[in-house]
Amino acid sequence: MRRDVFQAIADPTRREILGMIARQPLNVNTVSERFDVTRAAVYKHMKILTECGLVVIKQQGRERYCEAKLSQLSEVSDWVGQYRAFWNKRLDALEAYLDELQSENLSATGKKKKKHGKPGSKRRP
Repeated sequence: MRRDVFQAIADPTRREILGMIARQPLNVNTVSERFDVTRAAVYKHMKILTECGLVVIKQQGRERYCEAKLSQLSEVSDWVGQYRAFWNKRLDALEAYLDELQSENLSATGKKKKKHGKPGSKRRP
């Protein structure tokens, strides 16, 4: 079964595994030692990461090393990017609206001050 990247990064343990091996390739035993779950559970997570193409396991002698292939995350980046563009547009419109309200408020406040008299004139008690 082919899994997608979104399914792989949905689990916090898989994200942590991915973060670890993104810094440097690690053997499977080293990865599993860093978690408080069974080795079988870590292998299941590794299998999912491998199936979606985020991890490649290479045999080097008797050791199996996990390497991150983060290019697959571009799918996630593209998906998030469309929402980033949407929200940037909405927030820019909100900013423009608030600026307009503020300038209207300042001009209305300025008009009120002028109605109270000329600058330099004294008020009667």
